[in-house]
Amino acid sequence: MNLKIDTPKPSEITPKQLFVSRRSFLAAAAGFGAVALTGKEIAELFSPSVQAFAGTRLQATKSPISTTGEKLTPYQDITHYNNFYELSTDKEGPAKLAGSFHPLPWTVQIDGLVNKPQTLDYDSLMKLAPLEERVYRHRCVEGWSMVIPWTGYPLKVLLDRVQPNGKAKFVAFTSVLRPSELPGQQRDVLNWPYKEGLRLDEAMNPLTLFTVGLYGETLPNQDGSPVRVVVPWKYGFKSAKSIVRITLTDQMPATSWNEANAHEYGFYSNVNPQVDHPRWSQAKERRIGEIFRRDTLMFNGYGSFVADMYKGMDLRKDF
Repeated sequence: MNLKIDTPKPSEITPKQLFVSRRSFLAAAAGFGAVALTGKEIAELFSPSVQAFAGTRLQATKSPISTTGEKLTPYQDITHYNNFYELSTDKEGPAKLAGSFHPLPWTVQIDGLVNKPQTLDYDSLMKLAPLEERVYRHRCVEGWSMVIPWTGYPLKVLLDRVQPNGKAKFVAFTSVLRPSELPGQQRDVLNWPYKEGLRLDEAMNPLTLFTVGLYGETLPNQDGSPVRVVVPWKYGFKSAKSIVRITLTDQMPATSWNEANAHEYGFYSNVNPQVDHPRWSQAKERRIGEIFRRDTLMFNGYGSFVADMYKGMDLRKDF
């Protein structure tokens, strides 16, 4: 007799802490007697769309394209000290407010100047390529830095699937717009939804990672769940989080921080110790967990991968 065993989809795997929390809830409900729940409330309790999405283990291989010899930033710091203005402008705020966001179900629309526009759900995105773990330096424009083990695959895999045509020169990213779940979007901090962009060659660079996890687990809500990009030679705000749309275009796309303050936030935003932010120097950085500041590296130390893309450009003008 041949038995067919169906492998569950990534979105159908219940994280351990969610299973425990559901079991605890039901036990508590039994202890207190009858608990009145509506049909909708019961469905939401067990729906994957309201999962505590972080914590599901991912199968990934170590990538040779990975930073070595540097101490990893602890998971607690990566997930509790970060920028995600959709939730809060305070760096500790995103972790506190992240539970209001429901990362599943999820789709990403890829369109624009492509031969095969597509809309892919989370499970389809997870199957496009083998997952890799890559350790990257992360440099924030505000002067702090981390070393993070990300999980994902090259963004080039996704872009090759939709076949950019000969007119495509830029890639625009649009993040999710859900003010009912993301309290930061209820304030006019930025022009929502969040928008970012890269040149096509930057997006196709081997370093640019379509990212689905960190520390071997699915992305926490506050770090851009369920899918984001990571562009390690640029300041952190260029790595768009919680992406719902990727559009290829022949025009340099508008980006949120450039719209908010073009004088301080240029389109390229390459890590460059020689070009200061108007309000602070970029020559030094403070690695989270360290006392003393260290020198900032040109292109965040990834010049061997990316410097050729900017030959002949004035990186003070194109900052």
